[in-house]
Amino acid sequence: MDLARTDLYLDGQWVAASTPGQTVAVRNPATEEIVATVPAGTAADVDRAVAAARAAFDRWAGTTPAERAAHLDRLHAALSVRADEIAHTVALELGTPLKVATRIQAGLPLAVLHSYVELAARPPAEETVGNSLVVREPVGVVGAITPWNYPLHQVVAKLAPALAAGCTVVLKPSELTPLTAYLLVEAIHEAGFPPGVVNLVTGTGPVVGEAVAAHPDVDMVSFTGSTATGRRISHLAADRIARVALELGGKSANVILDDADLATAVRVGVGNAFLNSGQTCTAWTRMVVHRDRYEEALVLAAKAAERYRLGDPFDPATRLGPLVSATQRERVANHAARGLADGGRLVAGGPDAPVPDRGYFVAPTVIADVDPDSALAQEEVFGPVLAVIPVADEDEAVAVANNSRYGLAGAVWSGDEERALRVARRIRTGAVDINGAAFNPLAPFGGYKQSGLGRELGRYGLDEFLLTKAIQR
Repeated sequence: MDLARTDLYLDGQWVAASTPGQTVAVRNPATEEIVATVPAGTAADVDRAVAAARAAFDRWAGTTPAERAAHLDRLHAALSVRADEIAHTVALELGTPLKVATRIQAGLPLAVLHSYVELAARPPAEETVGNSLVVREPVGVVGAITPWNYPLHQVVAKLAPALAAGCTVVLKPSELTPLTAYLLVEAIHEAGFPPGVVNLVTGTGPVVGEAVAAHPDVDMVSFTGSTATGRRISHLAADRIARVALELGGKSANVILDDADLATAVRVGVGNAFLNSGQTCTAWTRMVVHRDRYEEALVLAAKAAERYRLGDPFDPATRLGPLVSATQRERVANHAARGLADGGRLVAGGPDAPVPDRGYFVAPTVIADVDPDSALAQEEVFGPVLAVIPVADEDEAVAVANNSRYGLAGAVWSGDEERALRVARRIRTGAVDINGAAFNPLAPFGGYKQSGLGRELGRYGLDEFLLTKAIQR
């Protein structure tokens, strides 16, 4: 695997950054070693990328739906043959265990991309309203700013619908996990997209990200990341009345009612909370359990946590990899320590639990008796730390689930599906899973409250990149 990345991708070519020699280091979080560098792009590079995207827009927007679908289909084929390399790259730069990286980090974005091959070929139909013809048109140049935790999926969830809609794109991936984006852009080049349709500028958020969000020729900014950064991007885009789509933080509740299959609910709930080392915005990090079954649930949660072996992401026995950086490790450890200081009871793991000598590891941690108003129950930890909260009844469970400034996801478990559905309707989040239902890549994904604006995936994700025009006749 060639890890030397020296160029940006602008206007259909690999070109040097405007400040050659200035780079960003990429570390393997399992070993703490630098494994690669990428160019540290600048605002001047963003200017070049946006100019290329603007010049390519009219031609790309004028292609037929069938042509755009064909390009996406070729991209899907080019990415599919790189699936193993993608999984290995994510394991290397993020630390996701290889088995999980293969199934989710590589597999999920391929499924999402395939869905947009079909959606691109079937654009929203024009409709007649009185004497008006209502049509949908691409929004224009899109700035896509993506996070490190799912470095291909989060890009594809923006790029695929934007391209299907007829938009051109300037992509700024996370500086912590940029190598996967290079594999994607290599596949884009191989798929024969016209020059300027997709452009890649690597670098830091404060430099490249801000330049993309504030650029006067970027018509829309699609961002996934923290709520604080999303707020900043909203301000930058608002100065020129640009559209924004924001997929932000979460503090999702896993509501386990008294009639649930407790063993399954706890086992799946712990797995969800610890997926990708807890670095998942939809993670069910608050387990809300009826008091009658609370202590039993804690025993089950402790046993489940013990099965998450820490270690080398390339070791088949590893179930929990490192966190992405030293900063993230410190942040997560501090959250766990504060949760215990605020009265939580340690059930598994904790700040003093053994971890590998090297790497940014935090032990899988379960903390019981968490106050619903405490920091551990309110703040997004983004690590393998599960807060368990007892409740007296269904109404209190809903109140605790809704006691958050976030509203991204959640779960309800009950032996009565109609009861579970009733509770799910009361939870103020963009998605709720009942009894461990499977993820649906065609369903709308996005949040309520401070978890974001807009939706990704399926037809709903495509709509974000389209404008509505009325033509009177």
